[in-house]
Amino acid sequence: MKTRTKFYIGQIVHHRRFGCRGVVADVDPEFNGSDSWYDSVARSRPPRNRPWYRVLVDGAEQETYVSEHHLEPDMQAQPVSNPSVLRYFQTYENGRYRVTTH
Repeated sequence: MKTRTKFYIGQIVHHRRFGCRGVVADVDPEFNGSDSWYDSVARSRPPRNRPWYRVLVDGAEQETYVSEHHLEPDMQAQPVSNPSVLRYFQTYENGRYRVTTH
């Protein structure tokens, strides 16, 4: 059975817990990290069997791995400032990024 996701690649999202925003660069249908990473980083214990997203953080050079549980759509409709955006996306239009085709 295919897992449904709330967010898509290129969508700008807001992290409810930490207040940061970013753009979805990749989606895993469920947690795809190590047990040790989950135990040390995912302190709130979000569900492993729900989608997780790789998000390029706005105003930073980092990306993060976030449970769908902690995300919501971003309503600012502004582009994200992260140097990796150009590696993943070709354009920004109508409030979302378009994937770069290679």
